[in-house]
Amino acid sequence: MPLIESGKLIDDAWVRLGDDEALPASDVPVIVSLARFHKDRESLVGRNGGLGVFLASNQHPKDIADHLADFALVALDFPKFRDGRGFTVARELREYLGYRGTIRAVGHTIPDQYLFLVRCGVDQVEIAEGKDAGLWAHALTEIDVAYQVSVAGPLSTARLARHASTTGGVSARTETAA
Repeated sequence: MPLIESGKLIDDAWVRLGDDEALPASDVPVIVSLARFHKDRESLVGRNGGLGVFLASNQHPKDIADHLADFALVALDFPKFRDGRGFTVARELREYLGYRGTIRAVGHTIPDQYLFLVRCGVDQVEIAEGKDAGLWAHALTEIDVAYQVSVAGPLSTARLARHASTTGGVSARTETAA
């Protein structure tokens, strides 16, 4: 599947492995299920190519909290575009667990959600084959003010209003979260 990051298509060097597939060379970055990580942790950790874990929509980020340092990438399942659990998991990884690696959205997402994915901490999104990457890039610029607090990007309107009342005004386009 095509992969988009910061509104641009990028090459995907990661290989998603099934639970019974053999490991490729140690310099090939792999994404494994949480079950496989627990089963084969010793052979997976410390790979030169990097290790990623796939969290199904019914798995909680606390399930990997003790192992976050082992993962260069966390792939989050979006089984339906209207299933918001992946947004919550991304935010929890960034805000509460302090994860600084790559977060990838996998599954059914739509361009209208892209800005919100980024605001929750998602770095990369797998998009369906044949979809226009330009629509995804445009989605990042379509809305420039948001009500919700973000882990990245401009201040929310609630924080802007609070800031404006104490400072005499501020521009949504120039102010960034501290």
